[in-house]
Amino acid sequence: MFEGTRFVDRPLGRRSVLGVGLGLVAVPLLQACGGAASPTAAARSTTAAATGGVGASGSAATTTATTPVAGAAATTTSGAPTSATSVAAAGQPTGTAAVGTSAAGTTGTSTAGTAGTSTAGTTGTSTPGAAGTSAAATTGTSTAGATGTATAAGSPVPAAAPQIQKVGGTVSVLATWGGDEQQTFMSEVKPWEDASGAKMQYEGTRDLNAVLTTRVSAGNPPDLAGLPGPGAMAQFAKQGKLIDLANVLDMNTMKQWYSQDWLSLAQADGKQVGIFIKSAYKSLIWFDPKTFQQGGYQQPKTWDEMMALSQKIAATGTTPWAIGLESGATSGWPGTDWLSDILLRQAGGETYDGWWQGKVKWTSDQVRKAWQTWGQIVGDPKMVYGGKQTMLSTNFGDAANPLFQNPPKAYLHHQANFMTSFIEKANPSLKPGTDFDVFQFPDVDSKYAGAGQTAGDLFGMFKDTPQARSLMNWLVTPDAQQIWVKAGGALSPNKAVPASAYPDPIARKAADFANTGKLLRFSAGDLMPDAMTQGFYKGILDFVNNPGNLDSILANLDKTQADAYKT
Repeated sequence: MFEGTRFVDRPLGRRSVLGVGLGLVAVPLLQACGGAASPTAAARSTTAAATGGVGASGSAATTTATTPVAGAAATTTSGAPTSATSVAAAGQPTGTAAVGTSAAGTTGTSTAGTAGTSTAGTTGTSTPGAAGTSAAATTGTSTAGATGTATAAGSPVPAAAPQIQKVGGTVSVLATWGGDEQQTFMSEVKPWEDASGAKMQYEGTRDLNAVLTTRVSAGNPPDLAGLPGPGAMAQFAKQGKLIDLANVLDMNTMKQWYSQDWLSLAQADGKQVGIFIKSAYKSLIWFDPKTFQQGGYQQPKTWDEMMALSQKIAATGTTPWAIGLESGATSGWPGTDWLSDILLRQAGGETYDGWWQGKVKWTSDQVRKAWQTWGQIVGDPKMVYGGKQTMLSTNFGDAANPLFQNPPKAYLHHQANFMTSFIEKANPSLKPGTDFDVFQFPDVDSKYAGAGQTAGDLFGMFKDTPQARSLMNWLVTPDAQQIWVKAGGALSPNKAVPASAYPDPIARKAADFANTGKLLRFSAGDLMPDAMTQGFYKGILDFVNNPGNLDSILANLDKTQADAYKT
């Protein structure tokens, strides 16, 4: 799940968020999201009012923001069990159809307008972006697809983004982002608002699937929406609720910008009913290089080596792992990513695909073994900081913090590349690549070496309006997506986003992992039907609470599976 934002997971939620890479440097890929909304937030609009009260754990936090000023957004605290609504004061459109200008330099340099960035072309040419920015493929980018295919480094990406036309009016958008993620999204949309003269009315909710399903069923969908994942997208498409984007976007340009794998992941019955606008790479283990060096610890290459390392750390009296599973209505999703990583590396792609497709039972030997393997960590109180209660109550965005206490309370954490922004927010003095770093989730079975899990954030169109068309065409551009990439915490599925846009070594490393992977798959929880995904979340929480109940947990998941795939 980009979770949290199921970035999308995050194939890519929430959560949920595939990565893109190129040559020796890495470029965009997915989140979960995952992605889930940020665990902390601050209202940053010029005028804002918030109402709401504390609710039961798992209640949805909802935010609305209308016409933000200079990219500022009204946000609400997410991750905590609160319910709130924020409304930002309206700002006046100040932009024109051309926000910036670009000019090619004699040595391949270019200048961008006030709302854009630029990448120099190798021969001194530049391509105007949608908001007056310019982008050209300098060294070429490559994208790893859901099945591990990738375009070769150095491939040109010549497509130019269309100019934004004046449309005026408003467009309603529903998505899962709150806090810093909402602010970044507002910043991404701001150049479009300035150029189009239109305003976005944004609503953020932690319970995206329930809110979106209710509104669609009531005949009151938003114009555009972040979709909970490919599984939910397919269900909406089957109901005839989503607009075919092949009639909205220039698909020839899209095929130059996006790999076929990314496009296919957002299709249903051959129709392009969705598009990924950001991505994440999930198969990462986070650590503090300094404490690792002090302890004499080495990065493990295999699961057995990682367990030996965990036991060595535990023998010192410190728990090796920090885990947080709380994420409001989608609590449990970080555990689904653990299971996906283990099963893919333990049983291979064919079993993995059969599992999320509902063809391999949860009680099968392969799936059961994956749960038991994870149980070596979550089922042992000596392995996880705070034990089961801390795992169940800690928001995923806060879960890595024990690694950076003095002395550290834990040494290892599993999460997607978007964790960088959460670590930096909680620990402003820490620098990625120096004070915290990542290594690839280790191999379990050498037959499946190089496996990786991806995720991403999907957008779909429920109402075909000029404003919705215009915003959708902006969100898929490299100019738009590199705004989020530069802010940190996200990768881009657009191959035209330059490697230089990535703000830190971890982002580049994550994209490189994804690009060089031999067995890449989208996060399984984001691919399953919603009922199965929700059952998966509950199963994770039940297992952590009592690993001894695994048989009944898997049997219940089999029952859910039997019904979830009928529709």
